Amino acid sequence: MPYLTAPADARRTAGGEQLGFGVPGYAHPLLAPAEWAELIRPGTPLHWAVLNIAEGPGTRPDPHCLEVAGRLRNARERALHGEAPDDSVRACGGRLLGHLDLAYGNRPFDELIADARAFIGWYRVGGFYLARCPAERSELPGVRRLTGTLHALLAESDSADDGGRLVLGHGTHPYPGYAEAADQLVTFQGPWTDYRWSQVAEWTADYPPERFAHFVHGVPRTHLDEAMRIARWQGAGTIFFTDRGGRSGDGRGGDGRSGQTDPFAALPRYWDEIVSRIGPGISE
Repeated sequence: MPYLTAPADARRTAGGEQLGFGVPGYAHPLLAPAEWAELIRPGTPLHWAVLNIAEGPGTRPDPHCLEVAGRLRNARERALHGEAPDDSVRACGGRLLGHLDLAYGNRPFDELIADARAFIGWYRVGGFYLARCPAERSELPGVRRLTGTLHALLAESDSADDGGRLVLGHGTHPYPGYAEAADQLVTFQGPWTDYRWSQVAEWTADYPPERFAHFVHGVPRTHLDEAMRIARWQGAGTIFFTDRGGRSGDGRGGDGRSGQTDPFAALPRYWDEIVSRIGPGISE
């Protein structure tokens, strides 16, 4: 069992509350057609998926990405407005998020906003995933300025319902103040060998599970139940577990650069099994 530092009241999902998937970023639809098709399959408990083209929106609209964006948006509309079958097989309700690379606070604000506007204008995204988000207290004001502006852009568009969703891709527990800067924080991203012995910060017990996500690679099929128990115990409502190896960036919640294979770019080999274990559902 992993060593956990949270108090007993932090075991917020131990009662079997609904987990769902967050997809950090599949490969381009031409390279990963099955992956993108699975996201709109009825019954997939998808919270959100990230669209990443050349570490951002690209230089022009991509027709293949426009197609998958439209399909995912339509599936969400059917799920949220009652057009999907009202039984155990339901359409997904996941959002499409645009990938913004913060480079741990080194990307200029104007560049990030330009990328955000392109994502909204071309792909009508319902929010943003802020990859390589800094975690230090000193960087918090800059992140707050950015997330405030992004929320304003989403509110002005017709692509995001409920004001959209912002996810901070720290990959580790940040300074607690970041919890008030966005809708969700990725507080773990890394290998199973680290996750099974991971610790959860006590301050996370003050927030519900939908505020946290965990991404774990190298999870053996035989340890899926244990991995889901850890996620529930540590209060994560959104997960992505895969048996694929490789590294995601530099170990700080990165994005698979520097020649490293991104383990989250393809479906896990046990995708059907993990979908059935979590069960169908739609996002909030």
